[in-house]
Amino acid sequence: MKNILTIWILLFSFLAVVQAKEIVVTGQVTDRQKKMGLAGVEVSVYQKTAATLTDAQGKYKITLEPGDQLLFRFEGYQEQRAKVGNKTVVNMEMQLLEQEHDQLLEEVVVTGVHVRGRMDKRMATARAETRLAGNMQGIRIGGIRPAANSETYQNIDENDFKSPFKDPLSTFAADVDGASYSNVRRMLNAGQLPDRDAVRIEEMINYFQYDLKAPNKAEPVKIYTELGVAPWNKEHQIIRIALKAKDIPSENLPASNFVFLIDVSGSMFSDNKLPLVKSSLKLLVDQLRDQDRVAIVTYAGNAGVKLESTSGSQKMKIKGAIDELEAGGSTAGGAGIKKAYEIARQNLMKDGNNRIVLASDGDFNVGASSDEAMEDLISKERESGVHLTVLGFGMGNLKDSKMELLANKGHGNYAYIDNISEARKAMVTEFGGTMFTVAKDVKIQVEFNPAYVQAYRLVGYENRLLAAEDFNNDAKLGGDMGVGHSVTALYEIVPVGVKSSIIGSVDALKYQENKSAAKGELNGELATVKFRYKDPKGDKSQLQQELVLNKVASLDQMSEDFRFATAVAELGMLLRNSDYKQEASYKSLIARAKSAKGKDDEGYRAEFIRLAENAAALDKR
Repeated sequence: MKNILTIWILLFSFLAVVQAKEIVVTGQVTDRQKKMGLAGVEVSVYQKTAATLTDAQGKYKITLEPGDQLLFRFEGYQEQRAKVGNKTVVNMEMQLLEQEHDQLLEEVVVTGVHVRGRMDKRMATARAETRLAGNMQGIRIGGIRPAANSETYQNIDENDFKSPFKDPLSTFAADVDGASYSNVRRMLNAGQLPDRDAVRIEEMINYFQYDLKAPNKAEPVKIYTELGVAPWNKEHQIIRIALKAKDIPSENLPASNFVFLIDVSGSMFSDNKLPLVKSSLKLLVDQLRDQDRVAIVTYAGNAGVKLESTSGSQKMKIKGAIDELEAGGSTAGGAGIKKAYEIARQNLMKDGNNRIVLASDGDFNVGASSDEAMEDLISKERESGVHLTVLGFGMGNLKDSKMELLANKGHGNYAYIDNISEARKAMVTEFGGTMFTVAKDVKIQVEFNPAYVQAYRLVGYENRLLAAEDFNNDAKLGGDMGVGHSVTALYEIVPVGVKSSIIGSVDALKYQENKSAAKGELNGELATVKFRYKDPKGDKSQLQQELVLNKVASLDQMSEDFRFATAVAELGMLLRNSDYKQEASYKSLIARAKSAKGKDDEGYRAEFIRLAENAAALDKR
């Protein structure tokens, strides 16, 4: 007994020593001249992985060990390093690189680029571009709002409730992207609530895989529907529409012609950019078979071919070319994309999988760089039959709006890679879904029966809405689905007879007939769901449809997937501070997600629960 007590005392003493080694350091980062807080400064522990970003006031909080050094990085400013010792407060003043640019505008800074650990001033001057300073957060320009740290997100105007009399059809392109979720996770893990336009609810929902039976061999995609009570308003209902793409064993996948298009400009210098790109792409190289081929195109001030198309059997040669990449120079993104499509066409596999894998922070500033110019470029190039996968990296100047646009217009998908675990998810766990298309131009159209539906609202998909006539027009783009992918969409329904203040009301019409549901419509059908898709090599779409019967179930009767998907949507509405969040609450969604975690081999759902708990704590703060 005495020996056991001694062991416990020694163990607690050891734990106390270990705990004592970690300290929490806080501080503020300011501009040396203006004495203003700098938002979005990357604060990291030198030669370690711990990192965070400063908030809107330039304040930060980070955990480290005594004796560690802090590294402060912000584009356009001199890199700073500070010894911590036993201090718990470390403030830092940062100096602009190019003082002669100060006179441009008081609110505008000039951005430089990191080059092999130092700053090349001539290159910084050549690349200089004006950016809105951190205190301009909230101002929108051309529909795009710069966040405080120069990240850009497309403005989202939330879908509102619509009447099935006035708008009987709801049409949108399927979206399997999950970039928004991993990007939001990055911000929450850094101790910051995300920019509301960074929260695309459909991408948060579709980050997760759901337990859906794959279609048989005759069809590439199968449709499922469910109808249940809305968790955030018990008088409303939720329709869940889910599509599931067929699974194909990796050995049966067609041969691939890959072109890695890698941004090696100065903006990619940070550890969470080009170094992470290298590690991520090497994971993808490990998945290649002998019949697959890879070429590498890089771009900075101009575009060049780093590696000609090479067999997947030569993995060491491909990895060696990746290892040799270094960051430096301006960002000729348009030239890089043109060169990548040129190389892909030169090595086109007629019956194979032809795909460009673009890795960048999206910060194009030479040649074609505006969203409109990039959209025109991609629209022309996609006709070649080459698909596009976009991988976003980095923080502080991520151009999410541009990356999402490229993927949507290039018959592709978009993932945000914030760490090596996310890279493994995209490159290994979901390799087939990310890199192999089984159905393209997937569109969904829902017709609501006004006998049962007073109003409806599509949750998310604001950037993928289509006109009703676009559904039958095969020239109009839809979304692409990869091997094993699933797509989930949620509609919130206000049933007939429910008085709901959130949808408002109008007086009866005076000069024309006031429409009402005819008796023949009381047939038990709440809605009809149609979807179209094309074979990856085809130009003519196929049609399927499914009825949603007016049989609503309580939440505890719904599938685990229904309950979990609604929990993700609820978190998205709270993070966006949605006008339609109604009775949404962190407590409710967290409890529902815990009860619906189900089989979670990779731990993604458990991670979501922790993330929601962190978001609740940050929201209170």
